[in-house]
Amino acid sequence: MWLALLVDRWLGEPPARWHPVVWMGAYLGWIGRHIAPQRTQAGRGPDITRFVLGALAWSVGAIVIAVLAWWLQQGLLAWHAMAAVALLGLLLKPLLAWRMLRDEVQAVEAALQTSLESGRTQLARLVSRDVSALDEHQVRESAIESLAENLNDSVVAPLFWFGLLGLPGAALYRYANTADAMWGYRGLRAGRDWTWAGKWAARADDVLSWLPARLTALLLALVRGGLSWRALWAQAPRTPSPNSGWPMAAMALALDVRLGKPGFYVLHEAGRAPQTADTARAVQLGERVVLLLALLLAAALLFVGENRA
Repeated sequence: MWLALLVDRWLGEPPARWHPVVWMGAYLGWIGRHIAPQRTQAGRGPDITRFVLGALAWSVGAIVIAVLAWWLQQGLLAWHAMAAVALLGLLLKPLLAWRMLRDEVQAVEAALQTSLESGRTQLARLVSRDVSALDEHQVRESAIESLAENLNDSVVAPLFWFGLLGLPGAALYRYANTADAMWGYRGLRAGRDWTWAGKWAARADDVLSWLPARLTALLLALVRGGLSWRALWAQAPRTPSPNSGWPMAAMALALDVRLGKPGFYVLHEAGRAPQTADTARAVQLGERVVLLLALLLAAALLFVGENRA
């Protein structure tokens, strides 16, 4: 775990041709074209056939990835301990991505200092929402929201599942999260209707993210100090997702800023509009969460190891 985090900090992401999450996306993109109906083929009512096809396609990918990760882990653990640590750390690294997330959010703030249009263009690399009508504060809100949500998806959740199930747990989570990002839409995306074809993927990600999302909120509360749990409990359910509202609401309360998606939800409405310094503060809080999580997970694994011995 520590090696994976150090490699992430020093080197960032591996080339796309060697990136397992890119491979996952390639499979999901290919099979998705065969299970999701095009706009003209989409029906109005429940489509059980598309739901079953989506569930089967997701499950085949999940089984292959989990079995492969387990096989690699078992093979490496049979080697010399130091070699196993080094190679497992390198295999874990692509399954988490804190440096890339941090850099992308900071790039949005840097682009905003040039012009609003530059900020919108940079933000479009980070989020799937329409950014064309966002003002400066809304661009910053979206970047900070993305940092909070992906702090869970890209760091906390993969490490949480790695701590429980090893490399197969981290790999399975990243696959589920990638599938949700590509398939988990209620309606049309890229000319295809994912309402039923992507429903299994969306629900699977909800299940696997449920505990890590709340853990992310707890960690943000701990590194910030003095966060009101009553306020967090009231704000988190305001988003359509059962999970993303927790880290986003915790970040909004920690910074005392208003975050939201225009026309959909607002978190911590009494907060002020985020300013330039708030982006840097959000990144700093994220750094502290990653460090605290690593320390807690290392302590937990050492405790379990000692009790087994």
